[in-house]
Amino acid sequence: MPSTVSLIQRLKTDYPTLLFVRGNDFSWSPSDQTVYYKDEAGSDAFLLHELSHGLLRHSEYNRDIELIAMERAAWDKASELASVYNQKIDESLIEITLDSYRDWLHARSTCPNCSATGLQTKKQIYTCPACNHSWRVNEARVCALRRFSI
Repeated sequence: MPSTVSLIQRLKTDYPTLLFVRGNDFSWSPSDQTVYYKDEAGSDAFLLHELSHGLLRHSEYNRDIELIAMERAAWDKASELASVYNQKIDESLIEITLDSYRDWLHARSTCPNCSATGLQTKKQIYTCPACNHSWRVNEARVCALRRFSI
């Protein structure tokens, strides 16, 4: 399997309108059209995944469920790209990463008052259909989840 470094060189050539920058984590920045990556063994799947966000023009989402749909679409695109670049993405890796987003969504949507599953009514606002309690959530994709009653 080619190293991430040689894959990066191929991607830079194939996608000259995107920037590829070594960083502390894998991410896509739509504002500056940059794929941030960590240069470590076995990370090509994540690199292709972040590139896929860029190719799919992912930028913002209004409902948390939209983020999960974007993540699924990016993994599907990454799987397509993997065959082009002679890579293999293990399906279990995809499901593990998607499960982390599913767990994130479940935690955000759990009513802090009665533990029923709430419904998102606005960006970062949920309401419980069981007890009518409403709460605001923080971004919490890279930090601890916080729920605040409103």
